[in-house]
Amino acid sequence: MLHHTTMGESGPRVLFCHGLFGQGKNWTTIAKALAGTHRVTLVDMPNHGRSPWTEHLDLVQAADQVAELIDAEDPVALVGHSMGGKIAMLLALRHPELVERLVVVDIAPVDYPSGSEFAGYIAGMQALDLASLSTRAQADKALVPSVPHPTVRSFLMQNLRRDGEGWRWQPNLRLLGDELHQVTGWPADELRDVAPYPGPTLWIGGARSAYVTDAYAPAMEALFPRVRRTTVKQAGHWVHSEQPEIFIEILRRFLDAPATVRSAPA
Repeated sequence: MLHHTTMGESGPRVLFCHGLFGQGKNWTTIAKALAGTHRVTLVDMPNHGRSPWTEHLDLVQAADQVAELIDAEDPVALVGHSMGGKIAMLLALRHPELVERLVVVDIAPVDYPSGSEFAGYIAGMQALDLASLSTRAQADKALVPSVPHPTVRSFLMQNLRRDGEGWRWQPNLRLLGDELHQVTGWPADELRDVAPYPGPTLWIGGARSAYVTDAYAPAMEALFPRVRRTTVKQAGHWVHSEQPEIFIEILRRFLDAPATVRSAPA
């Protein structure tokens, strides 16, 4: 079973799926803001955090694994970012009875042309000489050539963990590197006989991100006909960490809206 933590003791359930190189705890700030009125579940995706590693990288399989955490008698509001957004979409399409409403953050149900940026991050992380590493500051400095942006580097460094006297990376970097195309792709063939998701869907994009564009709207609308799109200014791909207060307000308004009404922030 996938590793997960919960916050909040009452109210509707909200489940978060993180993106590539992430962990459930990346959503802690958002979760704490919601925990007074919601029961929040933060999940480590397969091959990430404390969740088990798999033989192959399969987003459909990952969606089914997340589905195992949801009680059909207590469906969730499902929130997913990037890779986690694709997993969330697949879960909603394959198990619509488990998802009361859906939030997809800065990703679309499409094949993206390249994952070279992420491949570079993986190569840099794998090239780090963990045996000779003594401090996190040393690791941060060594990653600068392959991960020049300090915010992204700080995000990746959250995956570096002490292991006895040494260090280790939590994600399954070998598998992520070998099968990165599974993350950038979209398993359309496996969805040929799947009906569109009937629930309300909020599609959040960052104004500075290229992952959500007008060109991807037809694919999104075909699978999620009750979708409403909103764009967060001064935010890139990591919308929820770059503009957390705005993101929380958008999310609250969507979560509090009646599920039978196509409602989302303008």
